[in-house]
Amino acid sequence: MKERIFIAKAKEEVNMQEFIRKHFSTAKVGDIEIQKTPIMTRIVLHTTTPGLIIGSGGEKIREITDILRLHFKIDNPQIDVQKIDDANLDAVIMAKSLASQIESGVNYKRLGNFYLEKIMRSGAVGCEIVMSGKLSGERSRRDRFVAGYVKKSGELAKQHVRTGFAVANPKLGNIGVTVQIMVDYPQSIANSVRKIAEAAVPMQEATTVKVDAVQEMKEE
Repeated sequence: MKERIFIAKAKEEVNMQEFIRKHFSTAKVGDIEIQKTPIMTRIVLHTTTPGLIIGSGGEKIREITDILRLHFKIDNPQIDVQKIDDANLDAVIMAKSLASQIESGVNYKRLGNFYLEKIMRSGAVGCEIVMSGKLSGERSRRDRFVAGYVKKSGELAKQHVRTGFAVANPKLGNIGVTVQIMVDYPQSIANSVRKIAEAAVPMQEATTVKVDAVQEMKEE
């Protein structure tokens, strides 16, 4: 019984996210967070174009609030719009942009390398782009583009890795695009590297040497 309730709530959240994205199709919407509390449902929209979502005098916000209240039976929806400073570090926007370029006919390998380089130049610690589907023929295949360091599992991955997914629809058939971006290092890893670096320095010099572990790992 509990599993059914959990699945039903997850489906509702996914449907709500898809509905909001379609409603604001002209805006670049990244992550959509849905936070439910006993007194309200807080919906956080991350976007590079907050003006297109808020509208003149908050008109569009009021409109989508009323729609969510009626369509999804939410008693007190509160929408919070957060501006994305760098779209190149938002995995959802990058995945959708990459899928759009694939549909326009650009070679997928060129796109994968281009987007990988663009994301890393924006300051990402690591990035992984995976494309799967009919990339270059009738047979489905999978290709992967990786740079830097990306944590793959565990609590650290949940905290520091952003994931985006989109589907391209070129003539040959659907192609799934998954983008994972690690935006910073977990503090535990940075501390470990710092300790290792400091241990390698003679004791008499330890007080004069400053080690920036995070910067060193990024440069590597």
